[in-house]
Amino acid sequence: MFDNSVKRLNRPQHARGAFSMIMHMVFMKLKPSVAQADIDALFGQFQAMVGSLDGLESFHGGPYSSPEGINRGYTHGFSMVFRDAASRDAYLPSDEHMAIAKGLIDMLDGDFDSTVVAFDYEF
Repeated sequence: MFDNSVKRLNRPQHARGAFSMIMHMVFMKLKPSVAQADIDALFGQFQAMVGSLDGLESFHGGPYSSPEGINRGYTHGFSMVFRDAASRDAYLPSDEHMAIAKGLIDMLDGDFDSTVVAFDYEF
């Protein structure tokens, strides 16, 4: 089955001992009619925040590409690594995030609740 052991090397810790870096993942169902240039521009906006938004360490995104075929209709996804929960928490209501999210709404293949999944975890 799966190896549930987690290798945590040289990661900052909270006072409680929990590891503090945050992986923020988002999966989306985009309309088939959305132009690749528009998707590239969307991901480019996120990428541009790396280095300008305090605590955002990295961004990676793209279309679903696994041969497993268990994407449940989600066509694209991205991940962002934040230095800590406070950095992620500051990003979520930020003007930059809200502006990008507003542009994303028109690309979704349905209502927000059925076309977007966000999942965060600490590591």
